[in-house]
Amino acid sequence: MLSIAAVAVMMAFAPSAVMAATKTAKECNAEYAANKPAIQASGQKKADFIAACRAGTDTTSGAAAPATTTAPAKNTAPASTNSAATGNVKTAKACDAEYAANKDAIKKSGETKKDFVAACRAGTEVIPGDKSTTAAPMPAPATTTAPATTTTKPSSARTKTVPAPSVAGTPTGANQFATEAQAKARCPAGTVVWVNLKSKIFHFAGSRNYGNTKQGAYICESDATASGFRAAENEKQPQ
Repeated sequence: MLSIAAVAVMMAFAPSAVMAATKTAKECNAEYAANKPAIQASGQKKADFIAACRAGTDTTSGAAAPATTTAPAKNTAPASTNSAATGNVKTAKACDAEYAANKDAIKKSGETKKDFVAACRAGTEVIPGDKSTTAAPMPAPATTTAPATTTTKPSSARTKTVPAPSVAGTPTGANQFATEAQAKARCPAGTVVWVNLKSKIFHFAGSRNYGNTKQGAYICESDATASGFRAAENEKQPQ
């Protein structure tokens, strides 16, 4: 058993030990700042924490600072295991950073920031992937080739029509022939003419009256002149 003197000594030193454990407001503020994310995640207000710290009943003394949460890359697929399953509850600050990094994709899914942060704190957030759709190019229209237009220009050259001589003449005298060939046989080196037996005028080959009068015959020019026939005034002997 302890002596009365020993008990007295222990009671004398007990108040001093309690006083030594009490922290100042400055120390408690510093401790709150160092553990702010974890304290906020637990739902404890700053005033309550300071009061508990001053009384020496805070639970963060000697606790390690929470690990820094790296915001996920934008538009990344969600991890197969969420935070709740691993027991790693995210802070509001970490969830705000995660929302900011994936803001566009989350807005496209129709989820509000409030709902996303709540799900993030609970470890059930889902970050949708960025599914951009590229429209297929329209096929180019088929090229229609216009049919080639062929324009045939009329020939500017005019063919001079020379009347064909009659098939047969109507000879009535000597050295007159029904065909040009017969007359040519009489004077191979001479000129064959057509004589109009009614007008006594003869015409050269190439004229419109050559072989075309109603009464006439083929005759050598020399025989025509000797028989008293004369050449048409407007015609010339062909060269």
